[in-house]
Amino acid sequence: MSRTRPSRPRRLPRSLAGQLFAMQIVLVTAVVAGCALFTYLSDKHQAEEGARRQATAAARAVADSPSVREAIRGDDPSKELQPYATRVQRDTGVDFVTIMDPSGIRWTHPDERRIGERFLGHRADALLGRTFAETYTGTLGPSVRVVTPIWDGPTEGDGRIVGLVSAGITIEEITEKARGQLVALIGVAAAALVLGGIGTYVINARLRRSTHGMNAGELSRMHDYHEATLHAVREGLLMLDGQRRVALINDGGRELLGVRDEPVIGRNVSELGLPAPLTGALLAAEPRVDELHLTADRVVVVNTSPVSGGERRGTVVTLRDHTELQALTGELDSERGFTRALRSQAHEAANRLHTVVSLIELGRADEAVDFATAELELAQALTDQVVAAVSEPVLAALLLGKAAQANEHGVELVVSDDSSIDDGMLPASLPARDLVTVLGNLIDNAVDAAQGSPAARVTVTARADAAGLLLRVSDTGPGVDPAQREAVFERGWSTKAATGRGLGLSLVRQTVTRNGGTLTVRESPEGGAEFEVTLTTATAETRPGGAQ
Repeated sequence: MSRTRPSRPRRLPRSLAGQLFAMQIVLVTAVVAGCALFTYLSDKHQAEEGARRQATAAARAVADSPSVREAIRGDDPSKELQPYATRVQRDTGVDFVTIMDPSGIRWTHPDERRIGERFLGHRADALLGRTFAETYTGTLGPSVRVVTPIWDGPTEGDGRIVGLVSAGITIEEITEKARGQLVALIGVAAAALVLGGIGTYVINARLRRSTHGMNAGELSRMHDYHEATLHAVREGLLMLDGQRRVALINDGGRELLGVRDEPVIGRNVSELGLPAPLTGALLAAEPRVDELHLTADRVVVVNTSPVSGGERRGTVVTLRDHTELQALTGELDSERGFTRALRSQAHEAANRLHTVVSLIELGRADEAVDFATAELELAQALTDQVVAAVSEPVLAALLLGKAAQANEHGVELVVSDDSSIDDGMLPASLPARDLVTVLGNLIDNAVDAAQGSPAARVTVTARADAAGLLLRVSDTGPGVDPAQREAVFERGWSTKAATGRGLGLSLVRQTVTRNGGTLTVRESPEGGAEFEVTLTTATAETRPGGAQ
């Protein structure tokens, strides 16, 4: 029966911080060891050079001594020179001073038994009158020695060579000195290694925290996923550092903020030219949740979340395009209004139908016909008025629907006599949705303002010609304070206490601005507010993204 060998657990790759720590320890060790070796060899070389200079000084001093020349002339040079050489050896710190005749027979030696024996070493250069140094193994072992000639004249090179002097220091002595320095060097190297290891550990501990213990492969994969995610997500993603500078922005964020072709990385949010409310939301310290804001041509939902870890590190911002949804919401609100109006009209129609039936049952057929046709004539008159003035189908349908909706709220909607928009007169580059957004929101705002006022009425003027388009909506409401006429177009401004309002007029101004038009507000001749939109054909046809 075969036995399956237990599989070894797969060893995970070492983290990036761990790899760097190991590499740095090896490098620090190699550097410290290399420096220690270099220092040791350099110290040894310097010790040898020092020994050579010391031996040279001792040999030259002996060779230049008059007493040495005098002893050489005597019958027994060793008797006088041996004690002298011993004193010089002791006073100069050399290991030996050997004085010999030109043939190499020793007159002095640290070991008196060696006196009279031949000197072990080279003498040729000295016999030629030159002082030279060499490393040679003699009776005392390997040594650094200097050999210099003794002249019988008072100065060097004067007369003939009557003897030679060799002074030296053994290699063992030199090595002993270097060994003493090596102990201190090892101590310094060990301290440097410990300090380097501690510093490396501290640095890598911080790196490990920053990389969350991941290895290089994991970091590389995370970066690839990060880049792919940024470009794949349609929603906008914006990351701000602690100074509110843009640290990262994806393609969706550039599109929604209208900065697709601008260099924004490293710039402060306040320098991007965004609307003031949106800039304030991005700069706010507290988080923002699902706030609606307007850019130049979009409605965006903004969420912000501070990133902190002991100190404020920045803010993560997500942006969602709400433009189409907002337009659909407006259309849905209009449909709801139409539905409520139809429900009310159906209720009224049922009451009228019951009245007509009752009149017929009472035998008053003529009165029943007059009652029924009067209501039809009133509805037809309103339809005829709108269609006569505005034959453009989208605008006509909007006005008829808003008229029914206004009537439901007790407000009369009137189309002025000077209104005139023929079918096909609107600029081809003006989307029907933009027209509904502008006029629909202006009428809704006017109906809200006129409710409750005496003879509540909203007057709409719509006129188009070759020069452009004019839309004017006035009401009999309380009007707008002159000091607030600019504020009414800001997001969130409303005279109503309910939340979620104050976006309609902001959308109107955004749409008008995007189409290159103008929007003004003033006092209405009827006492309320009058909003006027003008859009020339030239600006409409050359607006950004429009047909050329």
